[in-house]
Amino acid sequence: MSFWKTKKLSEMTTEEWESLCDNCGKCCLHKLEDEDTGDIYFTSVVCNLIDLDTCRCTRYAERTQLVPECLDLKQHDFAEYNWLPATCAYRLLSDGEELPDWHPLLSKSADSVQDAGVSISSYAMKESEIDDLEDHIIEWLE
Repeated sequence: MSFWKTKKLSEMTTEEWESLCDNCGKCCLHKLEDEDTGDIYFTSVVCNLIDLDTCRCTRYAERTQLVPECLDLKQHDFAEYNWLPATCAYRLLSDGEELPDWHPLLSKSADSVQDAGVSISSYAMKESEIDDLEDHIIEWLE
C-alpha cells in the first residue's frame, strides 16, 4: 500500500515516517544562511556522525542531544520544510508532489538513491576535515 499517497505527514506512524527517508544524506550537510537575504546555501560538509558509505547517522537515536543543531523534522511545522533539498520526500509530500522513481519505496532498492546520483557519498566530507564552511558551498543541479 502506498501510504504516502493516502496519509498526511502528520498522520504517519513512526515506521512510515522513517521509511520516507531515502538516506541521501543531504539534510545532514551543513548549511549557511545569508543574514541579509535569508537564502540558504548548502555546503559539501557533513556532520561527523554520518557514515558516508550508507549516508545514515551512526547515532541516530541520540543525535539531537549530541548535536544540538541537528533537527528532528517531525518536531517542526511542515511549512518550514522549504530549506530541505528539492528531492527530499518530506518536502515533496509536504508540497503535494510525488516521490521520484528512484525513491526506495518505489524502486524497492536502497541502491537506487546512489544509482540516481542523489546521495552525498561521492562528494561529502566530514566537518572535522575542513577549516572554513564558506569554502565548501555547493549549488544543486536539480
